[in-house]
Amino acid sequence: MTSLLATTNMTWYLFPLALVVSLVYSASRYELPSRIIRHAISCFVRIILFMAVILALLWWLSFRL
Repeated sequence: MTSLLATTNMTWYLFPLALVVSLVYSASRYELPSRIIRHAISCFVRIILFMAVILALLWWLSFRL
């Protein structure tokens, strides 16, 4: 558990990175600003949820090693 707490500061980079990736991806697909924002929010949530699932899975697999 201490290794997860020690690397918590590094995981804060995930949020701006996911936001930028989702905005660029949405802007390259759509032209209307409202549609870009709507798709970027949905893409951002999916990226964060996917990364949270991967983090939980890796934490669970490395528990008690």
